[in-house]
Amino acid sequence: MSQKSFCCLLCCTGLFFLFSLLDASARQIPGHDLPVPETASRQLQNKIAEGLPAWWKETPATVEEWQIFRNKRDESARQGLSPLLQALDVKYAAGKMGGVPVYTILPARIPTRNENRVLLHLHGGGYVLNKGEAGLGEAILMAALGGFKVVSADYRLAPEFPYPAALEDALAVYKTLLKSYQPANIGVFGTSTGGGMTLALILAAKAQGLPVPGAIACGTPWTDLTKTGDSYFTNEQVDNVLGGYDGWLRSAAKAYAGSHDMREPLLSPVYGDMAGFPPTILAAGTRDLFLSNTVRMHRKLREAGIPADLVLVEGLSHAQYLHLGPDAPETVYYFRQLGDFFERNLK
Repeated sequence: MSQKSFCCLLCCTGLFFLFSLLDASARQIPGHDLPVPETASRQLQNKIAEGLPAWWKETPATVEEWQIFRNKRDESARQGLSPLLQALDVKYAAGKMGGVPVYTILPARIPTRNENRVLLHLHGGGYVLNKGEAGLGEAILMAALGGFKVVSADYRLAPEFPYPAALEDALAVYKTLLKSYQPANIGVFGTSTGGGMTLALILAAKAQGLPVPGAIACGTPWTDLTKTGDSYFTNEQVDNVLGGYDGWLRSAAKAYAGSHDMREPLLSPVYGDMAGFPPTILAAGTRDLFLSNTVRMHRKLREAGIPADLVLVEGLSHAQYLHLGPDAPETVYYFRQLGDFFERNLK
């Protein structure tokens, strides 16, 4: 081989290697239609067909803009409470625990095995939404479908009250419950932000020398406030609840974190130490923007030797089991899984 031919070969090899690196760093996916999965229930298929929410790309910045944004979303959530309560025969009452507003939710009947148990509920909403009764939908479903007494914490919201206000309120309610219940009789659960807060609560409890609850449930938890993880990219605009990270979600993360590093474990629990955690169940859907948030946390718990279950639901976008109606197969399945898990792991 001549010197010139050898140089050309080296050049071609180098270019091939360079293009391989570029190809490995980002893949261009051809545009294509995404059909509604036949494997989902009719209720879920109808939700999928609705497309993206018009407001997912909104980016509130000031307190006033956030309040307008919140009021619109929260009013819609409150309107859905009355039919839910009637359909499920559940009652609730407002009160306070540790100085924090709470709602106590009771089903029509609590099974004997659950009479000495209580579940602490931390609602979702990106740390900025679901004030007051607007945050009760999940707690009502859990009380009715699981047969538990539920205490839902109406924690302070950003941007008016940034980190660590929400976590401080959750801890105050948990400490109050510890005065009336054994830790092994207490479960903690929540979805999205509520799932992330549930994990952060355990980290904070360990740091303060408090006993951890008997078990926790984290539905599609916001375990990483930064745009880190595969599904933030693969499920962008596939998830028709959140849409994507680069809209109100990014703004909410900034509003809550303030000047803090978003990778601090009490903000993004996936970066925390999982040693000493109670048994945990996590859930997400195949179209969920937070699928990677959930999978990464599940792996970290398992690597720490913590019993951790993972429930994945076909075709589901972020927390969509909360929006399908109480008789939807995906909703019933999710809350029955949580109920069975708490019954197995609480004393």
